[in-house]
Amino acid sequence: MNTLFAETLRNLRTKMGLSQNQLASLMFVNNTTISKWENGIHLPDVAMITRLARVLEVDVGTLFSTASKSDESPKIIMVEDNKPILNYNLKILEEVVPNAMIAGFNKPKMAVEYAKANRVDLAILDIELGTASGLDLCRSLLEINPCTSVVYLTAYPDYSLDAWDTGACGFMVKPLTSESVRRKLKMLRFPFAMGGSDA
Repeated sequence: MNTLFAETLRNLRTKMGLSQNQLASLMFVNNTTISKWENGIHLPDVAMITRLARVLEVDVGTLFSTASKSDESPKIIMVEDNKPILNYNLKILEEVVPNAMIAGFNKPKMAVEYAKANRVDLAILDIELGTASGLDLCRSLLEINPCTSVVYLTAYPDYSLDAWDTGACGFMVKPLTSESVRRKLKMLRFPFAMGGSDA
């Protein structure tokens, strides 16, 4: 649930003197959609947030910022087809982000299913996932939630140009270190509190 976005939207709508029905009409959605946004049940996608900013006459960055901040512990997923590397990297993440809910997957399909059922704040993806591609997985995850920050974990810098076309916000080189994770977390498109001494 994201009560910060919900409260911000409700306050902006009220300030404009609009009812939920009136805002729904201006947004070309039904009033149930507005109600779900204002109750923190759902978040609008990027296109809807941009449209909301125009309708409510507010800077789009304000809405994106509140949309990226959740009341829940941040959810991080890592997708890596090499199980020993996955287990090692998960331990690094647990050390650096103690307040996060962290899940590891060695199959992209499992990560997609998880993302459909959970709001993923950060996805760390290997680029080569057996016969699958981390680049394609990135696109799938961002279709599910455009506010997911995606970082590639790779030993192959040759992918960099292709990878930027997917909407990812950076790279980390294998093997992960606590320091490299801390640096990257400060550069996410949609940042969140790390917990512990780094919060």
